[in-house]
Order: sequence, then C-alpha cells, then structure tokens
Amino acid sequence: MDKRFNPIPIQEQVHLRKQAVEEVLAHPEWNLGEATRHLRTTMRLTIKEMAKVTGLSERTLRDIESGRSSGTIATAEKLLGLVGLRLSISRK
Repeated sequence: MDKRFNPIPIQEQVHLRKQAVEEVLAHPEWNLGEATRHLRTTMRLTIKEMAKVTGLSERTLRDIESGRSSGTIATAEKLLGLVGLRLSISRK
C-alpha cells in the first residue's frame, strides 16, 4: 500500500478492489494504460508495489500507463488477473 496513505483495514481494501473492477468494467472505452492506472490508484498501490504483485517490471507499468507501450496480451492478462479479470475476445 502506498506509504502516503494511512493503512486501511482489509475490508476496506476489498471494497476498493471491487470498486476499481466495477469502474473498469463500466468503461470499456478505456485503453490498457487508463485501466491500469485506475486500478493501481484506486487500490492505493505504487508502481513498485503493483510491479511486485503482477510480476511485471516497473518500467513496463510506467510505459503502459503513459501510453508509450500498449503492452502484450500476456501483460494484459497479468494486470487484469490482479483483480480477478480475464482478457477475452468476442465477436461484434
């Protein structure tokens, strides 16, 4: 958890995670960078903390959030897997 914030109880952490997922699902127009930044900031994680729990490098996360990289399918799976989501493809 980001050290700029006071620690919060587990129940509130779970609530924040659910809230972040609902908001990402409500905005299918967001690209991976926007969704990643929203998940990370809503859950009060630093880039370093998010990198640790997803297994991605800090540089990769920074590049995705800033729009310098669109990431790979494997990267998207790791980021979405953090909150229990899966990447899928569907027909329009």
